[in-house]
Amino acid sequence: MWETLGTVRDLGRLQEIASVLIRYGFGDLVRRIGLADVLERAGRLLHWNDTQQMLRMTAPVRVRRAMEDLGPTFVKLGQVLATRVDLFPPDWIAEFSELQNAVPALPYAQVRDQLERDLGAPATEVFAWLDETPMAAASLAQAHRATLHDGTAVVLKIRRPGIREVIEADLRLLARLAEIVEARLPDMQRYRPAEVVQQFQVSLRRELDFAAECRNAERIARNFQGRDDILIPNVHWQWTCESLNVQDFVDGIPGRDLAGVDAAGLDRVQLARTGARIVLKMVLEDGCFHADPHPGNIIYLRDGRIGVIDFGMVGAISEQRRFQVAQLLHGLVTQEPEQVADVLLDWAGGVEVDESRLQQDISTFVDQYRGVPLKDLHMGLMLGNITQLLRQYALTLPADLALMIKTFLTLEGMGRQLDPQFDMASAARPYLERVMWQRYSPGAMLKRGKRSLVGVMDLVGDLPRDVRRLLQMARRGRLQLKIETTALQGFGDQVNRAANRLVMGIVTAALIIGSSIVMHSVGGISSRWLLALGVAGFIGAGFCGVWILFSIWRSGKNP
Repeated sequence: MWETLGTVRDLGRLQEIASVLIRYGFGDLVRRIGLADVLERAGRLLHWNDTQQMLRMTAPVRVRRAMEDLGPTFVKLGQVLATRVDLFPPDWIAEFSELQNAVPALPYAQVRDQLERDLGAPATEVFAWLDETPMAAASLAQAHRATLHDGTAVVLKIRRPGIREVIEADLRLLARLAEIVEARLPDMQRYRPAEVVQQFQVSLRRELDFAAECRNAERIARNFQGRDDILIPNVHWQWTCESLNVQDFVDGIPGRDLAGVDAAGLDRVQLARTGARIVLKMVLEDGCFHADPHPGNIIYLRDGRIGVIDFGMVGAISEQRRFQVAQLLHGLVTQEPEQVADVLLDWAGGVEVDESRLQQDISTFVDQYRGVPLKDLHMGLMLGNITQLLRQYALTLPADLALMIKTFLTLEGMGRQLDPQFDMASAARPYLERVMWQRYSPGAMLKRGKRSLVGVMDLVGDLPRDVRRLLQMARRGRLQLKIETTALQGFGDQVNRAANRLVMGIVTAALIIGSSIVMHSVGGISSRWLLALGVAGFIGAGFCGVWILFSIWRSGKNP
């Protein structure tokens, strides 16, 4: 434990984490993973305060409150966990979704130097007007409105100075804690902490790169080229870099302001349908989608278009995965349990699953919707029930699919806020059928056939050379067949340890007998040298005996 967490630079942050966990009633967790021992060895005192008030809260609420107190990295972690609907039940997902980025903004004077370094010039030379009061502030950045000299209204997204160093320190600590949790808390392994932290590291580092965010925005904008129902702001690349994002300002009604939508005379039903078409195209047709389409990232324009901003979190799914998603959703919409079961079993990979029981549970689940009109199907609820089934069988979704399902859930929630009669299933069905047909279209079949033919030709072309090499190795006596069996390897290790203990036991016995003979031989007691040799033999035998006992005790703890 000390070797894992014994870096001096992390001890202060480690104490903060442990103190927050204790304050919210997770002191037992602190002890079980060894944080208390480490901090006490380092001379850091923990305050085991009375947490009865905190214990009255539910566990999801306490975890969410603890993450808020721990700062930006853990708030972002909670937002990533909110996408893992396959790992956490709905009450946990609801609490993780409540985590907000809103934090007090920094004074403009504290960000001016970094801004002008990124711009390569004084701000007054680049902008005709710059509002020094931020229009919004989050854990990673804050946004300021400005106007270019040609009159274009823009938004500056400025990364907080020094935030990358803080984030990297927390990520390093989180990775170590995940390894410890997996090793010391077997009941937490089903949540795959190391995998979740790795996904979080990739996501957060990508989100820290504002230039990558802009590339994501432009990629999705190209996919919607020619469409008049969506607006993605233009990027001003001459001033955009890793820590600064300069984009056109989108003037409209925020997604949370439904009263503003009504006041502007916009058609809520049409907005819900437009939003559904946009997201369904991203996910099912393009395979590149906005993975965080919450109301704060959606703007309703007065001409009926929908503006989409903040592409820091983007999901991508392959053609094969899109087909599987289409199969799953199509099976749910058309009540075909076998189709749903086939997809879930494909996602299970090498995990041992009772297939007959899984198919029976899926059939029971799908049958409850048989005969229900399409407009009455709640796709978000159906996907939520499917993820509950995954948790029941300890199946874990790949990260891209977890993001996609969370996107669908968010989309249907926003659609029903705009229009209580919003019919996600009917909106999705044409896209699902199109993806299914495209999979087996002549062009797609020809493309896959060409790919397979190239692979077969490569294999046939390399076959003579591979066979010749095998024959040459056989003639020279260098052909070896290597077979590894985990069970045999473990048995061999046990035999090796037993042989080592046996040898040490023989050596110990020999030392005891030899030392006794030396000390009782003629002149043994009277001769200082023989006496010293005998005592040394007994001491050596004592060390060997202690080693044997320790080895036996350790093997009993780690069978």
